[in-house]
Amino acid sequence: MIKLYTIGFTEKSAETFFKLLQRAGVKKILDIRINNVSQLAGFAKGKDLEYFAKEIVGADYEHNTELAPTKELLRSYRDKIVNWEQYEKEYIHILNRRNVVQKIDFDKLNGVCLLCSEHKPDMCHRRLLAEYLQKSRNEIEIIHLVE
Repeated sequence: MIKLYTIGFTEKSAETFFKLLQRAGVKKILDIRINNVSQLAGFAKGKDLEYFAKEIVGADYEHNTELAPTKELLRSYRDKIVNWEQYEKEYIHILNRRNVVQKIDFDKLNGVCLLCSEHKPDMCHRRLLAEYLQKSRNEIEIIHLVE
């Protein structure tokens, strides 16, 4: 069974965030944000996060924008031009167009944690991506890291 984790950093202290990753035994943080230099939490900026992941968790770090929604889709959702249901459908279409399933190395997915900013996974693209991957390989167990 492949264990695929997800986590968001918003509303988490650095201590809580890194303890959740440590306890889970995460091997790699896969940052699926468009922009990884967010000001929302200083510890979640790409270069800093890469350092902290290695030093605190012992995990690798990768930023992959191919797994992120487009800027246009995000803007449309934030501006309430599209609702959550429309966002979900469009994001899945984006993943299909990008041939994500063919590009993912499922053999290296065990212990990976999908990262984005949303506090909870319910209305977040990390959950959608995890479920999308699970549908193509049903041996994936999704574990959302929340406090």
